Amino acid sequence: MRVILQRSKQASVKVEGTVTGAISSGYVLLVGITHEDTIDDAKYVAGKIAQLRLFEDEEGKMNHSVLEVGGDILSISQFTLYGDVKKGRRPSFTSAARPEIAEPLWHAFNDALRENGLTVETGIFGAMMDVELVNDGPVTLVVESK
Repeated sequence: MRVILQRSKQASVKVEGTVTGAISSGYVLLVGITHEDTIDDAKYVAGKIAQLRLFEDEEGKMNHSVLEVGGDILSISQFTLYGDVKKGRRPSFTSAARPEIAEPLWHAFNDALRENGLTVETGIFGAMMDVELVNDGPVTLVVESK
């Protein structure tokens, strides 16, 4: 599992012009799933994200987690995170899990975030989405299970 985490001041996702998820302060998560990923991977990455200290304390050091600051999560499924551009000019997506595998794992990942005490808004799996966000920092990290 590969997640691009972006700390944000506000973010939203629309599908066909309708907002399906929106947050104020928190994280936007672009979530990619590969063939070998399991529920354990989803739980591991969710726990890691919930506990990461990426928000500043009164001294300006990253000492607070998204839980501690009351931030929320906007989770977006994104198979293109496993795109391979080593050959040619068109990416290959053979490393991305098929939808019948990826969708339940993405839902399990979102459930694991909720089990860690986070409020989670989402896009719609497999849909064309318009994502808007105001990066905070910017702070952007890659979190992987392997």
